[in-house]
Amino acid sequence: MIVTGSHGGTSAGEYAVGFGVRVVVCNDAGIGKNKAGIAGLAAIDAQKIVGIAVGHESSRIGDGKDVWECGIVTYANPTAVAAGVRVGSRVSEEVLALIERSVD
Repeated sequence: MIVTGSHGGTSAGEYAVGFGVRVVVCNDAGIGKNKAGIAGLAAIDAQKIVGIAVGHESSRIGDGKDVWECGIVTYANPTAVAAGVRVGSRVSEEVLALIERSVD
């Protein structure tokens, strides 16, 4: 799992795939033009990697600790939705629930 304060753009998604992780959490960075702030999270869905973005208004961009502690989910890719991730929830609660479900 990667939790970062960085944007969830294409480069972030490509970088995460290289580590073989199953969950990636980023800041939506305001989402931006053509959804650039979350484009990488959408792309990693093809690899069946859970991609979650938190709102730039709920946590500081560039601060992974703040993303974890304060972030509210604004985007979940289809793999994340299928795993039960809910937009509007605290990201820490959603990720801990994912872990709990995977252990059961």
